Amino acid sequence: MTEIDDEQPPVPPVSSPPVAPPSPSSSPPEQPQVSEDTDESPGDPFAGWPASESAAVIEESPPDGSSVEHVRGEVDVPAGYTVLEGTPLGHRRSVGVVVSRFNGGVTNRMLQLALDTLVEAGVSQDAITVVPVPGAFELPLAAMALAKTRRYACIVALGAVVRGETPHFDYVAQECASGLQLAGIETGVPVSFGVLTVDTVEQADARIPKAADAVRSALEMADLFARLRASART
Repeated sequence: MTEIDDEQPPVPPVSSPPVAPPSPSSSPPEQPQVSEDTDESPGDPFAGWPASESAAVIEESPPDGSSVEHVRGEVDVPAGYTVLEGTPLGHRRSVGVVVSRFNGGVTNRMLQLALDTLVEAGVSQDAITVVPVPGAFELPLAAMALAKTRRYACIVALGAVVRGETPHFDYVAQECASGLQLAGIETGVPVSFGVLTVDTVEQADARIPKAADAVRSALEMADLFARLRASART
């Protein structure tokens, strides 16, 4: 009787396929280039923010040396620092004004004061464009549209939002403020916030002079941007 061996013959180990050595002509994958913003960067740093001709005007300080600040108090910068500061004047400068028709009993007086302040600051009447819009919610869109024309050195936004009995006030005021800021950031054209956000009409009446502050802020920022552009080219 034949005896059967239960042991199986050894199985040779499975070897991995040989890996071809890298070709001498192959090069390692390129690493993404990371650029750094330095002073040696070529080109205009404001190329993405084209400006109108009047935005390049640099105003001269008052000859008598008097302050033209529209807010009481001064910022004292210690000696030895480079200071870039705008002057709220508007000679040879074009300005756009967007104004809300809603709450017109307030905004109409704000508009008249703003126009008077612009003329007093040296802006010629034919260099001012006024754009009335339905309400404060539409101010950012109109300001963005004016800024994108590149015809204006700055934009003044005027409006009045009075709190009511519903949350409508909160939505309109917040979106108006953030939208006007976005218009300035995206276009590089200064947009001033002359929108009253008050609880009562009486509070709005007392704050009509804020329209003049908004005008001076816009002109000052326009002059500051002109100086900044000029300094970047030197």
